[in-house]
Amino acid sequence: MILWVYRQTNKSLEKVYEEQSNTWIEIENIDVSAAWQVQDLIVMEDGKSLIWVSEKDGWRHLYKIAVNGQTNELISPGNYDVASIKGFDSQRNDIYIIASPDNATQRYLYQLNIKTKQLTKVTPGNFEGINGYDISPSAHYAVHRHENSNTPNTGSLIDLPLHRTKNVLYDNEPFKEALSTLELPKVEFFKVTTADGIEMDGKMIKPANFDATQKYPVLFEVYGEPAGQTAIASMDNLWTLYLVQQGLVVITLDNRGTPSLKGASWRKSIYRNIGIINARDQAMAAKEILKFDFIDSQRIGVWGWSGGGSMTLNLMFQYPEIYKTGIAIAAVTNQLLYDNIYQERYMGLPSENLDDFVKGSPATHAAGLQGNLLYIHGTGDDNVHYQNAEFLINALIRENKAFDLMIYPNRSHGIYEGQNTSRHLYTTMTNYIKKHLLINLE
Repeated sequence: MILWVYRQTNKSLEKVYEEQSNTWIEIENIDVSAAWQVQDLIVMEDGKSLIWVSEKDGWRHLYKIAVNGQTNELISPGNYDVASIKGFDSQRNDIYIIASPDNATQRYLYQLNIKTKQLTKVTPGNFEGINGYDISPSAHYAVHRHENSNTPNTGSLIDLPLHRTKNVLYDNEPFKEALSTLELPKVEFFKVTTADGIEMDGKMIKPANFDATQKYPVLFEVYGEPAGQTAIASMDNLWTLYLVQQGLVVITLDNRGTPSLKGASWRKSIYRNIGIINARDQAMAAKEILKFDFIDSQRIGVWGWSGGGSMTLNLMFQYPEIYKTGIAIAAVTNQLLYDNIYQERYMGLPSENLDDFVKGSPATHAAGLQGNLLYIHGTGDDNVHYQNAEFLINALIRENKAFDLMIYPNRSHGIYEGQNTSRHLYTTMTNYIKKHLLINLE
């Protein structure tokens, strides 16, 4: 990766900065409160320097780079990751960043002084969980969004750096009041260490009337790829809460390769290993969880969408001794059928390592299916194209594997277009889970 400066005066290009990596160079935020957001570079000192984000020392750090290319200085030292840059106060020489040095499941606003390199937490302690910010160009005001596992999203206008509330933009009170009438499940965060020595963050949702002397079926919600983190302190959707009310324990885990704030080696270990290292981490963590006294090891389910659909298939096919029931939606079933801006960034070039693409593709392992599988896809999927579904179907037919299939005509990747589509989708999924996981419950 090379950063250039174009000089209008003499119409010349000058190299300012160059960086190389054996994996990939991250150009997007890893901020779960602002997914896919790209932040403009901060240019300072009358255009003589700029702020650059790099993982070259093993952490996602900020560097001040001279535009003349002569110097670059680390300004965020320490064993922590900068999830994203949110604003710059030129008068105070402070950069506002999102980080969470002590807990990868949370996000907070910090103030980083460029000169002293001092890091100061700005988000008050009563806002535990996930915090997002949109900061004004002057860095004097911001829109603050907050939620946690038990509190829905709220928004306020605040001033900086004191973080005083100027105006409540939305408080979600009607939703909070509705939730207060329900018997809500219990949310717990935990860590699990696999047989490979990998410590993973987990989020577990238990029924409100949970009884540790009973055996409960488990549904793992999975994603597990570089584009998303799931074991975070945000509120779960109502469908998940409904499933827990029916008697399920729902668990999600973040394996290596997810954008957790655990250093570059954690995130980039998945390079050329999608479908292999992430699936193994999930399965090995599940094996440890199955040792819990309240888990019914014969009723273990898994489900996911998009990359989570791919993960579901890989887990069902590669680790059938663990996962008995699965629902995979809009999955990449053959990595050669997905777009190169994502697949080649994290997997390399097929011309150089074709075997890695094949080995990590779910369809390659279709012969391993033993349990109950429901596959769902929209024929109009503009992200994970429908050919992935037919590739998988043919692989399962070839292996003489029985499975269930739900195809939604002309629906896109989100499968929501058309009258009653979302209701039909979630009813289909709910019925499948009840049939195969909620059996034998009193």
